[in-house]
Amino acid sequence: MHAYPAGAPLGQIRTLAYIIPTDKPEADGTIAWNSTTLVVVEVDAGGKTGLGYTYASASLVPLIEHMLAKAIEHRDAFDIPGAWLAMQRSVRNLGREGLAATGISAVDCALWDLKAKLLDLPLARLLGQLRAAVPIYGSGGFTTYTDDDLREQFSRWVADDGCRWVKMKIGSDPERDPHRVEVARATIGERGLFVDANGALDVKQAAGLAAVFGEQQVSWFEEPVSSDDLAGLRRLRDLLPRDMEVAAGEYGYTADYFRRMLEAGAVDVLQADASRCGGITGFMQAAILADAHHIALSAHCAPALHLHVACAVPRLRHQEWFHDHVRIERMLFDGAPMPHDGVITPDLSRPGCGLEFKYSDAQRYRAH
Repeated sequence: MHAYPAGAPLGQIRTLAYIIPTDKPEADGTIAWNSTTLVVVEVDAGGKTGLGYTYASASLVPLIEHMLAKAIEHRDAFDIPGAWLAMQRSVRNLGREGLAATGISAVDCALWDLKAKLLDLPLARLLGQLRAAVPIYGSGGFTTYTDDDLREQFSRWVADDGCRWVKMKIGSDPERDPHRVEVARATIGERGLFVDANGALDVKQAAGLAAVFGEQQVSWFEEPVSSDDLAGLRRLRDLLPRDMEVAAGEYGYTADYFRRMLEAGAVDVLQADASRCGGITGFMQAAILADAHHIALSAHCAPALHLHVACAVPRLRHQEWFHDHVRIERMLFDGAPMPHDGVITPDLSRPGCGLEFKYSDAQRYRAH
């Protein structure tokens, strides 16, 4: 039985940002990019160090180090709810969404990792483990990819990683998208095929494409319209083929966002991202809301960060195995999960989230 290590005041909070180039040019239905920024947070207490991170902007570093660190200064390491609330209140006049939410997310993840380490427990066990493993779906298929790029990536996910589903980006060239989807379907056979428009379409465009995609056995249409258009998403749930689900929620930063989306009946599957929605604390709030509405939950991106909490929440369907983040986490985190037969499994021999950041390997990417 673990003894409660009483009196573990939070110590120093350290934050660094790293800008990692993509391996190929990437784009989706609305933007293009050539790098991904990783912001890493460490928090000390009781001789242990908690690790958290988010994918956002290097501008988070001063926000975390000055505003968020001050908000939780000297708090007990076990008072995560109090620390989370203090950080939320500290950014009231900045706005709780966007960069502020991603900064809070990184710190909150570090606090949960720290608490589990102080108790010498894997985070999944601390949170209450519901499942032994988390199914993944391969995610990439960028609109900049050639047909051969699509075939190579999707074949690898199916053959090597055992993914039961794969997802591709659409929307930058809607007239060409049916061809690209046809290439994907021919590559993966009977595996599940998802498409993601990143809000690039309007309702009529999305409905028209969905009619074609239905013939190609696409079973998931993510952000066919903007995730801010709850009425449009709800309308599309009625217009889309019966076997095609509407998914959205990755840009949710607060519980209020998820509540509004669910009350509007806007999605068949709710997405939530612990690196954006308030960390482990915020992800669990989203999961409770989805459960109360009898809606499935899918974890968005950052698979190494989500693994333990994804094992602990109800109605979790799967975890996004996003190309950029998988590549970064394999390069820069010791303990990053490796898929087997389409699932990832936490290493319960390691305390906390089971990750260690490779600072020496990351040094060349450091933002200055």
